[in-house]
Amino acid sequence: MKKATLVLVIALLAGLAGCGKKQSISDDIIVVDITKAPSSKKELILQDFMDVEYVALETKDDFLNRGVVHDIGKKIILVTNQDDGDIFVYDRTGNALRKINRRGQGGEEYISCFNITLDEENEEMFINDISLQKIHVYDLYGNFKRSFQHKKGNGTLFYNDIFNYDKNNLICYDQYNEKIPFVLISKKDGSITKEIKIPFKKKILLLQQTRDEEHIYIKTPGPYRRIITFKGNWILSETSSDTVYTLSPDYSLYPLLVRTPSIQTMNPEVFLILRFFSDRYYFMETIKNVFDFSTGKGFSRTFFMYDRQEKAFFNYTVYNGDYTIKKEIYMNWLRPVNHEIESWQALDANQLIESYNNGELKGKLKKIAATLNEDSNPVIMLIKHKK
Repeated sequence: MKKATLVLVIALLAGLAGCGKKQSISDDIIVVDITKAPSSKKELILQDFMDVEYVALETKDDFLNRGVVHDIGKKIILVTNQDDGDIFVYDRTGNALRKINRRGQGGEEYISCFNITLDEENEEMFINDISLQKIHVYDLYGNFKRSFQHKKGNGTLFYNDIFNYDKNNLICYDQYNEKIPFVLISKKDGSITKEIKIPFKKKILLLQQTRDEEHIYIKTPGPYRRIITFKGNWILSETSSDTVYTLSPDYSLYPLLVRTPSIQTMNPEVFLILRFFSDRYYFMETIKNVFDFSTGKGFSRTFFMYDRQEKAFFNYTVYNGDYTIKKEIYMNWLRPVNHEIESWQALDANQLIESYNNGELKGKLKKIAATLNEDSNPVIMLIKHKK
């Protein structure tokens, strides 16, 4: 196994040398042997390696929500409840601006609101309606502007991930596409402007299914991103491939991480999932593609991280430094946002009030908790790279 890994790394390094360009993010390709669990553990304080900002979402009678953040710009934050079609528009400090709901059956309406991508520069938002395999475009007041279909062919169903790539394009991922799941599409009409080819032998999906005489039942381990923003670059993780790449602004692809053994040789498969990237630490996990429908159990996981400074893997626990107690942050719950804000997490108001009353908070979070009541909307924790 060590010999095979060495050959793979040498081949990748040779490919980089042939490109004549420096690799983005890291000069070293990280090799992850998913059959080996780290033997050492680190306890970390989030604020030691990331900046943290808290935004208390203003609460009004018609502005009650679960604080599901879809996108954040320099001026506004887009939030939903995920299931009722309401879109809550806040300013960057959490002041309520307006509520939008264009859910319906009409040509200018959406049936589902799987995710929302903000284009603050063009003052537009893109609603990913996976029920219709369609993207609806509205201005920031909810006025309909246009819509276009997801791409077709090669097993495509719908775009899972959509991010604002540049002024003219979105970057999208479709997990069911059997050949080219990553594409750039035009914001104007949805046409493909760039295909991003990640090599893999065959498509392998992280899900299990069973059926009876009438229905097919599908189970997945929950959401995870295949596109992660990281300080001007894009990390692309096609789980059918053994290599994770970074996409630079000039569309060049550079190997960042290689897994071993190959996903294509495993039965059952063990998938490598990326969760969170900082300058020093890369947080990830493995998920075994096994689920028992009779017991409702499966998709066993192993959580670990890579320390770029020590060039080693560790188990970990990360704590929120704005608590006086050891309050763990679950890194697999964090969701990527953009190049400025690495991730976010919603903090329940009732839990914050309880922690405040128990004397468990300090600093800026303590000040915010003192202003909350049991009907308050969640407080959004924004996790940003240190300047």
